[in-house]
Amino acid sequence: MSDTPVEDKKAKYQRVAYYPGCALEGTGHAYNRSTKAVGKALGLELDEVKNWNCCGAMEVKNIDPKIQTYLSSRVMSIAANEMHADVVMAPCNGCYHNLKKAEHDLAHDAGSREVVDRISQKAGHATYQAGQLETIHALDWIKQGVGEEELKKRVKNSLKGLKVANYYGCMYTRPRHIFPEKDRGPGSESTSQPHFMDDLLEAAGAENVDFALKTACCGGAHTLSDSDTSTKLVLNILRAAEAAGADVIATECPTCHSGLEMHQVRAETVLGQKTTVKMMYFTQLLGVALGLAPRKVGLHENVSDGIELLKSKGLE
Repeated sequence: MSDTPVEDKKAKYQRVAYYPGCALEGTGHAYNRSTKAVGKALGLELDEVKNWNCCGAMEVKNIDPKIQTYLSSRVMSIAANEMHADVVMAPCNGCYHNLKKAEHDLAHDAGSREVVDRISQKAGHATYQAGQLETIHALDWIKQGVGEEELKKRVKNSLKGLKVANYYGCMYTRPRHIFPEKDRGPGSESTSQPHFMDDLLEAAGAENVDFALKTACCGGAHTLSDSDTSTKLVLNILRAAEAAGADVIATECPTCHSGLEMHQVRAETVLGQKTTVKMMYFTQLLGVALGLAPRKVGLHENVSDGIELLKSKGLE
């Protein structure tokens, strides 16, 4: 899959099966809204996966990882066998990670194949076979389906003057073995120094700051069981972004985004540690650059309201 010629991949990504996942219908609604709006503005088409289910998130795989593999495989089976898609796009890091992990497990673990086949037969749908389709992230979709040069041509409202810390989170690149298409040289994403979001926002005019914690964990998996640890991990990220001079932390995961926003509030109210950097989905920033209204990309839904910041930069 990683050796597909650039132009062939560009054509392949023009219309993809869209797996929003649970968070994008809840706390990450603004990500869902802005992803669809930006796709439409760029001429990219999304076909939502029919009757999709939860990917297994963190809870299921902590109890039975093979059940989680089945849940993710069902999403891929619908996309491949019922929608006849070649590509499924998941904007959520957790969903993207779990679909990629299921793909890897089905290719390398006979036990996972047996469980998935048994449950699929009982559920009455075709068993997903490893390699039937390609799973990509929203960053792949825009970076390789449109590209920086074409994006530059579409910019109507340059993000010039906006300093951005790009935060990828930990599940976008780890564990490395489930992302065989990464670290393949020029044109591919890097697991140690991811850059796709940097590339896209730079093309939109933003100034990317040197941000050391771009793949640090936000503590999202522990936010209910150990809120203090999650707050401290988030505070490290917020402080690092501010120290780098960022106005905004760009995100590409609904769990990370919600965690950064809510624990920013908690850090101030519980720990007395105030930070002022704003959180925005990278799709919201791209939408603004493409001339879409702030409400069109859901900026009014963010807890860390960045609309006044954008106004101050002449971007509203």
